[in-house]
Amino acid sequence: MKKATLTLHPDYRIGDISPRLFGAFLEPIGSMVNGSMYNPKHPAADEQGMRKDFYSALKEAGLPEIRLPGGNFVSGWQWKDSIGPMAERKVHVDPAWFQIIPNDVGHDEYLQWAEKAGAEAVYTVNLGTGSTQDAMDCVEYTNFAGGTYWSDLRKKNGHAAPYGVKTWCLGNEMDGPWQIASWERDPRGYGILAHETSKAMKWIDPTIETIACASSSPFLSHYPEWDRKVLEQCYDSVDYISLHHYHSAPPDLLEALLAGYQAFENYIDTEIALCDYLKTKLRTKKTMYLSLDEYASFYRPRGENHLGRNGVQTADMFFSFDPERKYVRHDPDDWSTRRMPPRGNEMLFALANVSTMLVMLRRADRVKIGCATGGINMLCQTDREHVWKGAAYYLFTDMIRLARGVSLRCEGTCDTYDVPGYAIDDMNQYGGFTGVKTVQAAAALQEDKEELTIFVINADLNEPRELTADLRAFEGWQLHEHTEMYAKDANDANTFEHPDVLLPRKNADSRLEGGRLTAVLQPASWNVFRLKK
Repeated sequence: MKKATLTLHPDYRIGDISPRLFGAFLEPIGSMVNGSMYNPKHPAADEQGMRKDFYSALKEAGLPEIRLPGGNFVSGWQWKDSIGPMAERKVHVDPAWFQIIPNDVGHDEYLQWAEKAGAEAVYTVNLGTGSTQDAMDCVEYTNFAGGTYWSDLRKKNGHAAPYGVKTWCLGNEMDGPWQIASWERDPRGYGILAHETSKAMKWIDPTIETIACASSSPFLSHYPEWDRKVLEQCYDSVDYISLHHYHSAPPDLLEALLAGYQAFENYIDTEIALCDYLKTKLRTKKTMYLSLDEYASFYRPRGENHLGRNGVQTADMFFSFDPERKYVRHDPDDWSTRRMPPRGNEMLFALANVSTMLVMLRRADRVKIGCATGGINMLCQTDREHVWKGAAYYLFTDMIRLARGVSLRCEGTCDTYDVPGYAIDDMNQYGGFTGVKTVQAAAALQEDKEELTIFVINADLNEPRELTADLRAFEGWQLHEHTEMYAKDANDANTFEHPDVLLPRKNADSRLEGGRLTAVLQPASWNVFRLKK
């Protein structure tokens, strides 16, 4: 059996773990808003038409925060048309996703739903077609106590107390050619807009934090120069930069899915280096933090691509100007109008996405906000009628519950593998991954509870690993439990009818003796070791 080692020490600290590191992202595409979140015809619908079964499950899972209401959608959304009596709200087209938006789920409903789910709202303002004044009015409506037009209007609309939203995104993916009113060709202009808008919003509520857009994909040809030009203008007035990345792997290259953590490491490390360069150039003592507020890993079939474009993207590559394409108004009770592709390999999907969470944990000193795209579905799978726990629920909630306190370094050795380069389409093209670790790990130390948690993935799809962890620096500590989770068959999946096909189980064979932890890691498995003093 192949071997792997880890070494941990309580003094080898990376940084404090933010309580907002393992959140989710919400946008009205597919069924996540119309159908899962909102369906007034559902038996479990509350007085607002929100499904109690859905938001109650998210609250039970401990979802810390939710970024909303978008996404590409928000760059053309007019929030002021979505408040007040339902009969007076304006119906608009959504050019981002070719939808008719009736605004039956509006600004107040989004924020009140987040309250019901027990999650902090990370709110994205429209800096595509929107303005600084729109953003100022939004903060006033949302957070100002009263005595002004917008705050009193909020009270009139049924929410007497301020919502108290603390974190605000200054637009969405403003460098993307697919974005409505994109600033792709004018990074300095967006940087100035972000700077001025952040200032104005903080003058209304000085307790808030703001997040400026950086390059929304490392594949774009202007990355990372676009980011530099933006941050030179707004570095001193914003608190975070927003990172987005979607890692794609073709179904015929299974090992690429669990290699994608390297793409996130490279992206995050580049942005950290860029921020630190600007910190020196601008002669400031301020450290910029990162918000990875859209991310996911998934399989995508290889499509048409044109090699040699070197990351140059045009708007028609994403949404062709097709005169035959029709706008769709989605009925929350009818899922037939939505494209719902099967995912398959549920356990591998869960492992790939939690591997990104381990990357974030290993960079907890700089990454302070994380919002997984599809994170809501990972915590609560839904169909038209039901909710249940998929495989990803168990991995995700392990991170929410146990990845707290201080992140510790996990130094180790293991065998590695390489993945050849591949192209999914014109944008998603990977030069290959080299030295991919078969054993990926991160750790969290909760000093107040005298508890250490080590998270470990065996990324080998076929063979187990014998793990030895040197924990001699934790004298007097004991192994409380080792839980493991893996699929015996790639087709295994949890459903409403059969919700217990994939479940974590305790491994009683692992040992901590003489300061050394020994365990066997099953192929393609998730492992959580909990130690207590």
